[in-house]
Amino acid sequence: MLALLLAAFVAAQSGAFTLNSPDLPEGKSLPNAQVFNSFGCTGGNVSPRLEWTGAPAGTKSFAVTVYDPDAPTGSGWWHWVMFNIPATTMALEAGAGDPASGKAPKDAVQSMTDFGAPGFGGACPPPGDKPHRYVFTVHALKVESLPLDAKAPGAMVGYYLTQNTIAKASFTRTFGR
Repeated sequence: MLALLLAAFVAAQSGAFTLNSPDLPEGKSLPNAQVFNSFGCTGGNVSPRLEWTGAPAGTKSFAVTVYDPDAPTGSGWWHWVMFNIPATTMALEAGAGDPASGKAPKDAVQSMTDFGAPGFGGACPPPGDKPHRYVFTVHALKVESLPLDAKAPGAMVGYYLTQNTIAKASFTRTFGR
């Protein structure tokens, strides 16, 4: 029992790896700003501000993903894939998911989403489907960079993330139409 209490105390003192967004309040549906602007959806298609804290020792870079496990594809849907984010970065500003904006960290790579282009692609579930879950994740990586470029599909990036993630933090928001 003492060992269990000691382990809980050490974990609390070390701080948890967390991901948050002031643009996406907990318990609320995704706002129109984070909805895709095509495929029958009309939204702002702006990536939200993301902030993380408590990255573990040994973190050499980060990756950010947004994934919809409820997409009717049999394999989900990649909405955003950014990697090679420097280990000194602790936030992405709103709009960083637009590769042309210049808001992404230097040397970060935004690769292909399932919309067929790099950068953030907002929520756009089929009309009448149950609200979909959008899982926002920051991965703390043990490598400074992944050997991939902007043409890499989400599944390929996911493979490299699985091999190199030492910790991850996520939150989920929903959207339906």
